[in-house]
Amino acid sequence: MDRYKKIKVCTLFFVLFLTKSFLVNAQDIAIKTNLLYGGVMQTPNVGVEWGISPKLTLDLWGAYNPFPLSQNGHGVSNRKMKHWLVQPELRYWLCESFNGHFFGVHTFYGEYNMGGIRYLGLSDYRRQGNVVGAGLSYGYQWLLSPRWSLEAMLGVGYAHLNYDVYPCKECGKRIRKENHNYLGPTRAAVSIIYIIK
Repeated sequence: MDRYKKIKVCTLFFVLFLTKSFLVNAQDIAIKTNLLYGGVMQTPNVGVEWGISPKLTLDLWGAYNPFPLSQNGHGVSNRKMKHWLVQPELRYWLCESFNGHFFGVHTFYGEYNMGGIRYLGLSDYRRQGNVVGAGLSYGYQWLLSPRWSLEAMLGVGYAHLNYDVYPCKECGKRIRKENHNYLGPTRAAVSIIYIIK
């Protein structure tokens, strides 16, 4: 089993263990969607957050985009941003869970197939691979009503990208394999939240 498969399996077991453990003790559960990610990346996404104590919550967020961005005259897409991503985060709230300031520790894993996108510097080649990383975040949640909230947050951290480079064609032959280390923003959100009590 290669290193990235081990990371995927370990992340899945970690998320399943935490989910099972915290569902039993959950005081509140919130369902959310990141409007910023949905608008900028044009990607459907959903998150679930469990209250596990008066000041701790576990947030599990994921996104999946299987759609091509556009098609050429032959019905073949050369512009794509296909990807999926899962991002669990443990949050500490300064006042009470689901209200006010919070700090978080997050990790993430995803796979992508992107190319033909000029504004991301991906116009000449297609990159297909995976990303893994972790970071710290800060955010604030405003109560809009007893069931609805609005959240803004920003996270910074480290990511390792491992990918194959292809010519920007459908089914092109692999040119090379590359790795890239990244340090900077790893999470940004403006989310609308529905709280289930």
